[in-house]
Amino acid sequence: MGALLGLLFGLGCLLVWRSGTRAPVSAPTSDGWQERTRELLAQAGIEGVSPGQLVAASLSLGAAVAVLVLGTSRVPVIALAFGVFAALIPFALVRRRRVQRSVELRELWPEAVDNLASGARAGLSLPEALTALGARGPEQLRSPFRRFGEDYRASGRFNESLDRLKAALSDPVGDRVIEALRMAREVGGTDLGRLLRTLSQFLREDARTRAELETRQGWTVNAARLALAAPWLILLMLSTKPQAVAAYNQPAGAVVLLGGGAVSFVAYRIMIRIARLPTERRVLK
Repeated sequence: MGALLGLLFGLGCLLVWRSGTRAPVSAPTSDGWQERTRELLAQAGIEGVSPGQLVAASLSLGAAVAVLVLGTSRVPVIALAFGVFAALIPFALVRRRRVQRSVELRELWPEAVDNLASGARAGLSLPEALTALGARGPEQLRSPFRRFGEDYRASGRFNESLDRLKAALSDPVGDRVIEALRMAREVGGTDLGRLLRTLSQFLREDARTRAELETRQGWTVNAARLALAAPWLILLMLSTKPQAVAAYNQPAGAVVLLGGGAVSFVAYRIMIRIARLPTERRVLK
């Protein structure tokens, strides 16, 4: 009976894992952690910070919190646990900023495409319409398009300027818009205005659908995060009284704490995987 229950539990875990979304299989690349971190910073809209500086900030914050907790609780394993948590905060903030920026850009792209369509109807060429977004487009998008205009005026190479604009935006929706404009310029014809109006309508419908899904999902995910963080917040408050956490100075207490940390990490990853919505990937970068 016990073996049957264990088999059913394992099968259930396998089905939960298999039910998650699958990322498209891509060819292995040579990008290291620095390239991935640099792209993460670009997607978050953070300029002037290198991957090394982000790692240094994480390590410094983790060490400072570990020393502070050690001085308060006198328990090294508790200090180590909260030092690790603190070291993850800068990366968590950058990822949160990336999500917020993605939502902001998703709402702004239809307006930007409408501006391009207006420029096309006014007789502007595609490079001129893109450059005009640097002056009259959405505020958050003006800086990249202003740099595009400067780059295009200096080089006169439209495709290379588009590539640099796409790298500066680092946005999946922006990739689709830019590649559609590139194709429209290469193919030519008089359907640019119709293409832009269709693209604007599609982007609005996509943004509205995703906003509804994220709103319904948000309160559940936040409640799960609060439930996961509650035991560690209680432990942090108890650590202000060394006699209340003295048991964690023993080997058994350290094992319990490390085991709790492992369980929390696994539970958080499972929760995120189950609640995760399909995300757009930069397949055209």
